[in-house]
Amino acid sequence: MAATLRLEIVTPEGTTCSEDVEMVTLPGIEGEMGIYPQHVPLVTQLVPGEVSIQSAGQRRLLAVGPGFAEITATRVTLLTEVALDAAGMAEDAIAAALRAAEKRLQERLDGDDAARVNAAIAKSIQQLRGRVRRPVR
Repeated sequence: MAATLRLEIVTPEGTTCSEDVEMVTLPGIEGEMGIYPQHVPLVTQLVPGEVSIQSAGQRRLLAVGPGFAEITATRVTLLTEVALDAAGMAEDAIAAALRAAEKRLQERLDGDDAARVNAAIAKSIQQLRGRVRRPVR
């Protein structure tokens, strides 16, 4: 049996993902990072972007907002404002989730910060919308 990581993604709505995975690629403050089992312990800031999850030979993509990642040898925990899975989501559901995330961000951030974060999340959502129409191979 191949070594795995426990992936936990937590948003204000609760835990949106809790599963064993082979690898996670996430958007860190210093660039994209690939995380495999036995990774050195690390805490880093997440930036809005795409998380790639490799599990059972399949790849799944999520769009995430800003937040933090805690990484250990056996676990990856992402704390983020928003995490959206492209698989099986209708565009209206993505748009509704985006509106809810924007509302939360505006309540917690001042003007310029909220605008930058909203723009980054909107860009990620646009990329995901394109992936909803075109299956990931």
